[in-house]
Amino acid sequence: MNDHFKETVLAFFKSLSTVLAAVLILSGLQVSAQELPEPIKALQKHGLKVVGELPAVGGLKAYAGYMDQQPYALYLMPDGKHVMVGSVFDAKGDNVTREPLKVATAQPMSKRTLAQLEASKWVRDGSAAAPRVVYAFTDPNCPYCHKFWEQSRPWVKAGKVQIRNILVGILRDTSPGKAAAILAASDPAQALTENEQNFAAGGIRPLKPIPSEPRAALLANEALMRELGMQGTPAIFYEDAHDILHSATGAPPDADLETILGPR
Repeated sequence: MNDHFKETVLAFFKSLSTVLAAVLILSGLQVSAQELPEPIKALQKHGLKVVGELPAVGGLKAYAGYMDQQPYALYLMPDGKHVMVGSVFDAKGDNVTREPLKVATAQPMSKRTLAQLEASKWVRDGSAAAPRVVYAFTDPNCPYCHKFWEQSRPWVKAGKVQIRNILVGILRDTSPGKAAAILAASDPAQALTENEQNFAAGGIRPLKPIPSEPRAALLANEALMRELGMQGTPAIFYEDAHDILHSATGAPPDADLETILGPR
């Protein structure tokens, strides 16, 4: 990932009026005979993932891509040597980029994020046979994580959902040790349950010193949490009926529980 490129594009988006196109001009090479023009391929080297074409606007060929959790519309200039990154507005002031870009990138971005979540070090709460899978970045000291644990009991106990807890240790000085104690336990799922059942009394005893394996897992989980743009716990990820991944932070309102956990 090229942070300089990302920060430059985001700075343009923030600084321009919402009624103007947000534009970044980037130099490229001559268009080749390959599928993607050279300026588009140049952006791929900066970490941008191109997912396909967008409807042409104003005679400009357009492509959809994303980097981290941010989608981008790419417009190839007539000379084939430059590309604009941003949004296009029509004579009514309507953003004609937003919806096509959302449609083009939602599923690829969801699949990539889901693969990252699946590959992380998580602890399952619930049956492995439960048909619905929800991921949650969880800190053992987090009161809102505990509340979400309590809220989810009817779904988990009924075997309708499994919650894959991605342990992090970010809230208090005892958080890393508690998270490590859960990860290093002979039965991590039982250790997680023990922490939640005894949350009011302080939860699980922190592990000191923290062995290298759980420490590495915690660092990787925290890095993934930052990469996905999540700043608080629980950070919850769930799919809708169209396999599009959504996120929510904090203990959900009761009215949102079926959206996240499925029918009760």
